[in-house]
Amino acid sequence: MPAPADRRSFSMPVSVQPADIDELGHVNNISYLKWVQDVATAHWRAVAAPEHIAAYIWVVTRHEIDYVKQTLLGETLTVTTWVGTPKGARFDRFVEICGSTGDVRARAVTTWALLESATGRLVRVRADIAAPFIAAEPD
Repeated sequence: MPAPADRRSFSMPVSVQPADIDELGHVNNISYLKWVQDVATAHWRAVAAPEHIAAYIWVVTRHEIDYVKQTLLGETLTVTTWVGTPKGARFDRFVEICGSTGDVRARAVTTWALLESATGRLVRVRADIAAPFIAAEPD
């Protein structure tokens, strides 16, 4: 499920380390969850306006992960994310974790809520906050 044309995606590589492997010999679900969080944070820091990064923080309210295919030690993965449509203070973030040949290993949908850093209160995701994550309209 690639990002829709109206959303800017963000990708990062991940190398599977010994600490990611569970007693079954493949990547533990906690590592997948960490990568979901890491790519979301990296996406925010890479494209959000500096004043928004300083003023707001994101917290997860829900994770849903589908594990599609096992991943083994030493593999290199690509973790790609994009956001859905803001709904008040929240929006869904989509993540796809793929192997080096593009085969999907896991998919996630997470719901994030925007908080004002100074107060810890929920704030609406305004258009100017969401804009860097939305693809520019074609000319």
